[in-house]
Amino acid sequence: MQHATDSVPAGATAALVLADGAVFWGRGFGAHTRATGPVGEVCFSTGMTGYQETLTDPSFAGQIITFTFPHIGNVGTNNEDIEATTIAARGLVVKQDITEPSNWRSAQKLESWLRAQGVTGIAGVDTRALTIRIRDGGAPTGVLAFPADGRFDLVALRAQAAAWPGLEGMDLAKEVTCRQSYSWDETAWVWPTGAGRQEQPKHHVVAVDYGAKRNILRCLASAGCRVTVVPATATAEDILRHKPDGVFLSNGPGDPAATGVYAVPVLRQVLDSGVPIFGICLGHQLLALALGAKTYKLERGHRGANQPVKDLVTGKLHITSQNHGFAVAADTLPANAKVTHVSLFDGSNEGIASTDRPAFSVQYHPEASPGPSDSHYLFERFVGMMERRV
Repeated sequence: MQHATDSVPAGATAALVLADGAVFWGRGFGAHTRATGPVGEVCFSTGMTGYQETLTDPSFAGQIITFTFPHIGNVGTNNEDIEATTIAARGLVVKQDITEPSNWRSAQKLESWLRAQGVTGIAGVDTRALTIRIRDGGAPTGVLAFPADGRFDLVALRAQAAAWPGLEGMDLAKEVTCRQSYSWDETAWVWPTGAGRQEQPKHHVVAVDYGAKRNILRCLASAGCRVTVVPATATAEDILRHKPDGVFLSNGPGDPAATGVYAVPVLRQVLDSGVPIFGICLGHQLLALALGAKTYKLERGHRGANQPVKDLVTGKLHITSQNHGFAVAADTLPANAKVTHVSLFDGSNEGIASTDRPAFSVQYHPEASPGPSDSHYLFERFVGMMERRV
C-alpha cells in the first residue's frame, strides 16, 4: 500500500523510511529485504577511510550508518580489515553508487561482500541533507527497504520505524559478545608482513568482551600481552581465576546503564582486587558506572576518525577515532575519580582515572589509527601500570 504522494521516483529501488514519516529514496545494493527491512538508529560517520572496519565494529550494532564521505567501496574488501566475523551494523547509506575497487589488497567487491553477509545498503541519497537532519534533530529511527519485487509498503515501514524503542535502555553487549573464553596472540598489522604473533608475552591480560574490536586485541598483543578474552557476562571469579596482570574492558554497543546491570557489580569486585584496569568506549562508561558516576545519551553521538580530544594529563591534543552515542556525565564522578580527557568538539567527557586504584579509561578508540598513532601511548600506560604493580 502506498499513499498517492508516496509514488516511487523513477530509478529508485530502495528507500530509507524514518519514524517521523520522511522517506529518502535511492538505489539499493547488497542484500534484498523482505516485507520489512532492518530497523535501527540512523547515525552518521565522518571517517574518510575504514568503511569495512566501521561496518564490522560491534559498537555499531543496532545502527544504520550514513557515510558522509562519498567514495565508499573504492578499495573493496579484504579478510584482514574486519573487526568481527559478522557485520554489526544493520545497514548503510551512501551518496554515490558503489564503484569498482581499486586497491591491491582488495579480495572482494563491497557489494558482493554485503550481499554474502545479508546486509542492505542504499545509494543515491542526499547524505548532506540526512546528516544535517541528524545533526539538528538527533539520530532518528529508520528502516531500510530494498524489496526484490520493487513494491514498497510505506505504511508498514513507517509503523515499523515508529515502533522501534530506540537504544536507550537496550543491552546489546550480550548479542555481540563471544560465547566462550578464548586466547589471542595476533599482533598488529605491519607492512609488508601483515599481522604477527606474540610469542614472548610479558604480561597476561583478561579482556572482557562487550563487543571487542579485533585491532584492540592486536594492540594489546603488540604491547607484550598474552590475552584471554572472556564473555561480557563473566563473573569476577571467572576473570580473576586467570590471575591476570591487568583487566581490559572492551568497546561495545547499546546503553551502558543497561549493560551495567550485570557488569557493574562484577567490575566493582575487580576494582577491589587491585588489578590494573583499562577501558575503551563502552568499557570506559562501565568503569565510570562502577566508580559511581552516571551516563547519558548524547543528542548526536561522536562517530568518525577526526575527533579532537585534549589529554589533561599531558596537555596534548590528539586526533581520535570515535563511535559512541552515550557519554559519562563528568559532574557525577565521585571524589576518588578525575577527568583526564575532554572533547574539543562539545566538551563532553573522553577519559577518566581512579585516584586511589589503578584504573583508567577513554571514550575514544586509540587502536583505530587516528592521527594515525596519536593515542597508542595509552596501551603503554596500561603496560606501565601492570609493571608497577609487579
